[in-house]
Amino acid sequence: MMRESIQLPIIDLTSPDPISTARAIRQACVDVGFFYLINHGVDERLFKKVLEQNKKFFSLPLEDKMKLVRRNHRGYTPLYAEKLDTSSTSQGDSKESFYIGSLEGKSVVSNLNQWPAEEVLPSWRSTMEDYHRRVLDAGIRLISLIALALDLDEDFFHKAGACDSPNGFLRLLHYPGELQLSEQVVYGASAHSDYGMLTLLATDGVGGLQVCREKFNRPQIWEDVHHLSGAFIVNIGDMMERWTNCLFRSTLHRVMPTGQERYSMAFFLDPNPDCVVECLKSCCSDSSPPRFPPIRAGEYLEERLKVTYVS
Repeated sequence: MMRESIQLPIIDLTSPDPISTARAIRQACVDVGFFYLINHGVDERLFKKVLEQNKKFFSLPLEDKMKLVRRNHRGYTPLYAEKLDTSSTSQGDSKESFYIGSLEGKSVVSNLNQWPAEEVLPSWRSTMEDYHRRVLDAGIRLISLIALALDLDEDFFHKAGACDSPNGFLRLLHYPGELQLSEQVVYGASAHSDYGMLTLLATDGVGGLQVCREKFNRPQIWEDVHHLSGAFIVNIGDMMERWTNCLFRSTLHRVMPTGQERYSMAFFLDPNPDCVVECLKSCCSDSSPPRFPPIRAGEYLEERLKVTYVS
């Protein structure tokens, strides 16, 4: 069931009044779990450059892309390899993607990334690394405001270890315009909530993203999310919902085919894998006790990812 498009709040990362900004973030995260982020520090020229390089990679022959097939949650995933809605009977989601994990860190995980050869896609790696670092920086600044929004110290998530070598994943996505004929409903990305802490999404402006604010209601009501030039679309993930005892929403969303090719770049900002996620004291009380036991961030994400990929 569809409703008209949703009007998301706009959050300015450079606002001179962090307390008012934190209040606006809190309201957005309680009400819908999505908002636009502007003045985030990622230059529009870099957006365009990354989008161009995104298109160049996915235009390569399949055999070349398969040389970089996904290992250790990094690299290429072909069409229909992933099914985000595990209850769906469809063959898989109609998208292909490429994962780039953390670039630097105290462990070997930063060396697990796969890259197209420089002679095949010149400057591709350097462009993606530049973008990864800049979006990570924006996400870290946003996390400080989210701490304030939760009535915590600005540096709470840093002290908790979440931002000590955080687990930042950049995912490049391509949704084809023309789809195979099928008797099943075909999704670009089937209904899901993101698993981690925060997602910062940039798109090429082609529509298709929809949100369902009340994921347990039937029938589900879906609302279109429109592109806002120069802004990230930010949403709260399941781990942040867990941290906040369901105060902040990890909202169900999906991508529907529009008949047009669609390219996007999703950056998943997750805590250091060893960070323990447990209910925040500001989000529980005698009348609202913790709903979830403590868990290591890495273990939680690993379990969620296991059931996502089509065997």
